[in-house]
Amino acid sequence: MSARFQRITPFLWFDHQAEEAANFYVSVFEHSRIVTTTRYNAESAAASGRPEGSLMTAVFELDDQQFVALDGGPIFRFNEAVSLVVNCHSQDEVDYYWSKLAQGGDEKAQQCGWLKDRYGLSWQVIPVEMIEMFSHSDPAKVSKMTDAMMKMKKIDLSLLRKAMN
Repeated sequence: MSARFQRITPFLWFDHQAEEAANFYVSVFEHSRIVTTTRYNAESAAASGRPEGSLMTAVFELDDQQFVALDGGPIFRFNEAVSLVVNCHSQDEVDYYWSKLAQGGDEKAQQCGWLKDRYGLSWQVIPVEMIEMFSHSDPAKVSKMTDAMMKMKKIDLSLLRKAMN
């Protein structure tokens, strides 16, 4: 990780897919890597019920942001109360991240730029231009843009711009 101190690190609990998920996420985002992994030893495996030698944690970076993935078992599941936002500068970026993260995910959980990936983690793939549109001084234009957005799964900037004008 860079010399920048990261005070808050997202800690993601997986049943048994933490290593697979960390490797997948690292493949999607530039400037990303697996930093370290720890494995269950005989003592921790006995205490947790996890197989000895299996992954316990993976520390990884996505676009220089550090995360920790834990294989902790089926006790906890992801839900939409927490999501990760991917800020995009263009429609091409929206298309890229959406296609990668949505692959194998929950089709029913896709709306207004939100998606649920194959591991159950919720993401928001959002163009920064859309966020700026919400701050427009004309509430009627914002309302039209919002109505258009509510009908979308993946955000389409050209349709949002058209709705604004």
